[in-house]
Amino acid sequence: MTRSANPGPAVAEIQGLYGPFTFSEKLLQQIWARGDFDRSRLATTDGRQVRVLDPGRWNALGGPDFRGARLRFDGGGVVQGDVELHLHAGDWAAHRHAADPAYEGVRLHVVLFPPPADHRTVAGDGRAIPVAALLPLLHCDLEEYAAEAAVEQLAGRPLDHALGLLRGLAPDELAAELVKRSERRWAQKVHFARLRVAKLGWAQACHHAALEILGYRFNRAPMLRVAAAHPLAVWTGGERGADEIFATESWSLQGVRPANHPRTRLRQYAAWTTAVPDWPVRLEAFGRELPEVVASEETARVRREHRLVALGGRWRAQICAGQAGGSRWNNLVTDGWLPLLAARTDRALHGLWHHWFPGDLPPTWLRALRELDVFRSPSAPACHGPAQGLLDRLLASGPAGDRPRA
Repeated sequence: MTRSANPGPAVAEIQGLYGPFTFSEKLLQQIWARGDFDRSRLATTDGRQVRVLDPGRWNALGGPDFRGARLRFDGGGVVQGDVELHLHAGDWAAHRHAADPAYEGVRLHVVLFPPPADHRTVAGDGRAIPVAALLPLLHCDLEEYAAEAAVEQLAGRPLDHALGLLRGLAPDELAAELVKRSERRWAQKVHFARLRVAKLGWAQACHHAALEILGYRFNRAPMLRVAAAHPLAVWTGGERGADEIFATESWSLQGVRPANHPRTRLRQYAAWTTAVPDWPVRLEAFGRELPEVVASEETARVRREHRLVALGGRWRAQICAGQAGGSRWNNLVTDGWLPLLAARTDRALHGLWHHWFPGDLPPTWLRALRELDVFRSPSAPACHGPAQGLLDRLLASGPAGDRPRA
């Protein structure tokens, strides 16, 4: 792992599935702002629990990264002040913050990587500033956070450059290119799923994935916090109701359609887990019976021969009591169940993932794939794999054709 040498915005270079990737200080700030970590276990390096009442106002100008945060440390009252974030604890001294009066109000130093046992962050007046490390508290692997951030950045990127490259390919070459690139995305998703199962165990990994996808995208972070704070046993045992759990979190509700309201999603999940309390066990058993198909085959024929519409209906009924439907159900299958099952069973499920029905596919991508004549109903209906192949092409099509680093 390497790190930037200048005192500007820092990045760490880390070895990932496809080689090195960069994790930026700005991404760490984004994680802090969204609370995209297990806040219930946040503690200083000297063992004091920290409760984040307000993460503060993100400061894009000079000075500390977050202004006016409200924190409560074990054994004390509410502390109001600033929060500074770095990838490494030593960056505080390297950037000479102690000598800068703008940092006099810092009350918490948040770092990504845990510091050495003897580390102290010292303010200009000589007092020790508490340090808290986020890496042990992250819901996902660092590469998964970086990959998700890169995908989010595509929302405003024109498709012209990537489409120009793809238009020059013959139909067979285009199909092969999208399959090859979708295989990269599939391998990455299975890799992340395997890490999640190793960290949480099978049942909790399924539980986390279900709530994360039900919260997609505006409320992904609070849904993951709910999953961490309220394990599957809480739901199946009826210890707390959905409305009670909803009241424990802060949600992003602007622009959220009624069907996607987090209270509605939590009620769905409560009904789901009450009806099928052992659903992760059933999911694994169901997954071992799924057909293994080839991605390069014709989608319409695969769906017809393996009766994927009926298969999806049985899956919904047996695993989630019919509580999820539409595009969000397809997201559960493609972003959650199939990668988790491949990680758990080592079965070849990429072809099924490729031919499955698309979930929340951006309209611009759907139009682009139709323009490229990739989706041609009824022989080649819209499916998940080519969309993921296009996404990989977009991620790779920076100004110089290089893969951007999040």
